[in-house]
Amino acid sequence: MIITRITARDIRFPTSQTLDGSDAMNPDPDYSAAYVTIHTDGPLKGDGLTFTIGRGNELCVAAIESLAPLLIGRSLESITSDMAGFWRHITGDSQLRWVGPEKGVIHLATSAVVNAVWDLYAKSEGKPLWKLLSDMTPEQIVGAIDFRYVTDAITPDEALAILQANMATREQRVAEMIRDGYPSYTTSAGWLGYSDQKLRAQCRDLMSRGWSNFKIKVGRDLQDDIRRCKIIREEIGWDSRLMMDANQVWDVDQAVEYMKSLAEFKPWFIEEPTSPDDVLGHAKIAKAIAPIKVATGEMCQNRVMFKQFMQADGLQVCQLDSCRLGGVNEILVVMLMAKKFGIPVCPHAGGVGLCEYVQHLSLFDYICVSATLEDRIAEYSDHLHDCFVHPLVMQDGRYMPPQDPGYSATMKAEALDEFEFKGGTPLTTASLN
Repeated sequence: MIITRITARDIRFPTSQTLDGSDAMNPDPDYSAAYVTIHTDGPLKGDGLTFTIGRGNELCVAAIESLAPLLIGRSLESITSDMAGFWRHITGDSQLRWVGPEKGVIHLATSAVVNAVWDLYAKSEGKPLWKLLSDMTPEQIVGAIDFRYVTDAITPDEALAILQANMATREQRVAEMIRDGYPSYTTSAGWLGYSDQKLRAQCRDLMSRGWSNFKIKVGRDLQDDIRRCKIIREEIGWDSRLMMDANQVWDVDQAVEYMKSLAEFKPWFIEEPTSPDDVLGHAKIAKAIAPIKVATGEMCQNRVMFKQFMQADGLQVCQLDSCRLGGVNEILVVMLMAKKFGIPVCPHAGGVGLCEYVQHLSLFDYICVSATLEDRIAEYSDHLHDCFVHPLVMQDGRYMPPQDPGYSATMKAEALDEFEFKGGTPLTTASLN
């Protein structure tokens, strides 16, 4: 199976019109995707995407087009026989690397391309991605990882030992997930732009559908946040778990003071309390606000940053993003580091396609790496799933394991056509949930 061409499309949804996704840093997001299709000389195609919130999505599309020549003409077998080498090849082009390295727009584009390769790989094996990964031997999984820059935190031998320790009980966890699904928390009630009435209505609807873990956006105005937190606690009670997300708006000391005022609402964690690159600032906040945990990772740009956060005790909840990191290969090593450091992985999944992705990642984490569900919940939001050929399935607030081959990234042709952005084409609200 030879890769013949790669196409990239700029897809944008006008979610700012309903304030879905709104928070203290991002008041008017338009959920968007730089959408990749890998075409081959056979009947199969691989689809992937990286997530943005509107303007700038065209930069990711251009970066994908710059990466495409690194894959065109290669066989799928040449890639899957050396997945770590493939990833090093994609991230190691001596000229393209200069505009990263392994961060920013070029790394977002890398994620889209790498995700599309894994989608193609899973389709070629006739398996959903989570099952493809879960059927791999520990040696194959380790062989898909580029350990450069993180061997002071985890070595290939340590990663292999973690995976081997869980081999005997893998099938037991597979059966459990197929029966029960993977637990989630929802942000769909707590967007900052929602009215009080909508916040209450969303809480009641989501609780009736099985959710007991909720996240609310904070950080714009303390008194308003206190009022909104009172509302959400009135609706969900005190037995449900509540999380908070500041989306990077505070300075370090400001975050500490702000959280002292919100501590009465018993948050499990505060997400992104300050700059996503400030490892030591996160560590200072975490020490000051304990037992409230600090969560971050949505904007954590590579495995090296995650390594430093873990080594410095700057996070207690790892919220890796399926598109911010460089695709599945890099996500694998972050999950293994988190296991070694005893940190739960609770992936970020607020945007278009991210929920479809993280269901596979969390299933793999539980089946092969963590082997526990303690403090592990994947994020869920109620938006745009109907735009996918194989939309996720939720049951009682849990992700039910996908059964269709691939990485669940393939979007419907009509959605792609309707929401493709062409240099100023007005966005519409048609087809939005």
